[in-house]
Amino acid sequence: MTKAISPRSRKVRVLATLGPASNSPEMIERLFDAGADAFRVNMSHGDQASKVPVIQAIRSLEKKLGRPTTILADLQGPKLRVGKFAEGKVTLVTGHEFILDRDPTPGDATRVELPHREIFEAAEVGARLLLDDGKLVLRVISHAPDRMTTIVEVGGPLSNSKGLNVPDMVLPMAALTEKDRSDLAFAVEQGVDWIALSFVQRPEDLMEARRLIGGKAALLAKIEKPSAIARLDELLEQCDGVMVARGDLGVELPPQSVPPLQKRIVESARRLGRPVIVATQMLESMITSPSPTRAEVSDVATAVYDGADAIMLSAESAAGDWPVESVAMMNSIADAVERDPTHGDRVHFTVTRPDPTTADALAEAAKNIAHTVSAAAILCFTTSGSTARRIARERPNVPIMVLTPKIETARRLGLLWGVHAVHTRDVGSFEEMVAKAKRMALRHHIAAAGDRVIVCAGVPFGTPGSTNVLHVVRLLGDELKTYKGSDSAG
Repeated sequence: MTKAISPRSRKVRVLATLGPASNSPEMIERLFDAGADAFRVNMSHGDQASKVPVIQAIRSLEKKLGRPTTILADLQGPKLRVGKFAEGKVTLVTGHEFILDRDPTPGDATRVELPHREIFEAAEVGARLLLDDGKLVLRVISHAPDRMTTIVEVGGPLSNSKGLNVPDMVLPMAALTEKDRSDLAFAVEQGVDWIALSFVQRPEDLMEARRLIGGKAALLAKIEKPSAIARLDELLEQCDGVMVARGDLGVELPPQSVPPLQKRIVESARRLGRPVIVATQMLESMITSPSPTRAEVSDVATAVYDGADAIMLSAESAAGDWPVESVAMMNSIADAVERDPTHGDRVHFTVTRPDPTTADALAEAAKNIAHTVSAAAILCFTTSGSTARRIARERPNVPIMVLTPKIETARRLGLLWGVHAVHTRDVGSFEEMVAKAKRMALRHHIAAAGDRVIVCAGVPFGTPGSTNVLHVVRLLGDELKTYKGSDSAG
């Protein structure tokens, strides 16, 4: 890739979901121009064949712009639903009993099929069942292997195949369905950069997904169930990144508990150096309105102040009336927050203590030196991306430019706070490293003549996880004029 594109002025990344309103190559480019850094392909909607031209369009845009572009494929996960009703719809009355059973006969106001044996296996007296995104609440009063009697605590209309949430149970159910396994294999074959796993309950769910991915993509855990919160640290150890999926969290938990949980997840992920995405209903009103509510603006701003790596748009960019405007709005909110003089202090409310390793010590030192000498940027050479993740965890007050010979690494880093990744030829010596760092800083307009930049790398070069060099250099400004070779990885 020879064309150089300037980094975003902000450090938090914007992840835009693609869908009917934004699937065309023209719209994908417009979303990028408006501020989208990465794109989410939702495997819950449409078939696999419909995803191929979307992924191809993103890769074509990548070539056109000369900038590695990130694709996240989001797996659907198990969908718990009740069966069908003889009349298509019933009304459950508060205080009345309602039975869930394994009988496929269409239901009525007294019973309906529940085609998930795992729920019967996990059921306990007192457990809640939430129907239709939590609008209706049932509580188990007795249960058997194929029949569960509940009391209706919150009644209302219930129609065919409505969704079911079971916040008080850990289900003996794998996070990967047969559809998910097929979609995962398809996504890996198509070369996506991240796989997002839904319905994560236990570390074993992530281990199975990682085995199937086989190192060909990064693994992101969606935290959307109370059982995942209970084992958060274990889950973070098993994944490459995490998403605060506030939609299902807000159904299975009291709404007032979601904001502190969001902060806890963001803080825990940051401490371990895992990219963390805050998602769901961030600019919900922009599905139908060209402008957000003030509360939504404040919600996005809070995620940026907390130091989240990325903020995500769902239906706003996928199926709404204002996809480009919603991305532009999220971009402008993030820009405004990061220009706030107090932003840096607020981001560092979370203390990220380095592990007792050379790589972590140098990452922390790079941040401190950049601040002390007023450097323009930190540049790091990496093969695996681990150096970039360590530096990004420190949340330095300058841009992070990542130079890597692996296009896969460059693409995966698109969800990382403050990182501008460049796919370029590898270096073979210390002198070559310094010279290339100067050229790339100038070429990508990340520094100018007279600026200092911090350079991090590992020697011997090309050895993953060997970060052991930190060097401060000053740019003269003529490094590009005197260089006759090519930095392109092509």
